[in-house]
Amino acid sequence: MNERILIVEDESSIAIRPEDDLTLEGYAIVIVDDGITAVKRALEEDFDLILLDVMLPGKSGYDVCREVRKKKPRLPILMLTAKSHEAEKVLGLEMGADDYVTKPFSPLELRARIRALLRRSSTPEPRTYSFGTFTLDMERMEVRSDDHPLDFTMLEFKLLAALAQNSGHVISRDLLLDLVWGEDVVVTDRAIDTHIANIRKKLGPAGAEMIKSIRGMGYRFDV
Repeated sequence: MNERILIVEDESSIAIRPEDDLTLEGYAIVIVDDGITAVKRALEEDFDLILLDVMLPGKSGYDVCREVRKKKPRLPILMLTAKSHEAEKVLGLEMGADDYVTKPFSPLELRARIRALLRRSSTPEPRTYSFGTFTLDMERMEVRSDDHPLDFTMLEFKLLAALAQNSGHVISRDLLLDLVWGEDVVVTDRAIDTHIANIRKKLGPAGAEMIKSIRGMGYRFDV
């Protein structure tokens, strides 16, 4: 194995345990202990996975996850959360994490989750997404129903693509804003909701079934 894993954990006693175990498994391990350094190294270097704690100096794990996800959407991120803090798990997934493991964790569970994420990330990004009678064509940047193009604006296409690429995961409005509009763009939640409503309408009766509103959090694409 040559996979490089970035461990972001400010408590050395916690970081050492997975470092030793994963090194024996053949992974190349890099450890950083603050959020600012984590973002810098994650964006400037090539890693195959990030093992990311929530509570960090400089930037929180949520901020690190969000910033890295905007630039490297395919990089697997595995969050470390407290056992009893359900909200941490939900918020981590909302910010774009692929999975989480609760502390204290067993080496066996950690290795299994890492292997699963690495397998998933090694699969090439699909050029099309199919759901029901619809096809989302990433190359032609169009949505088709039974092979007939639908009248989608570019913003609507990008929104639907962001949801489809994260199928099954809750995506916050803030993350959708970053993925679709980019940084430093002022867009209200109401504007995002209006675009989502238009997408649902164009998808017909199946639209509301596929794009679920998760109150107080964002949207989830279910197929």
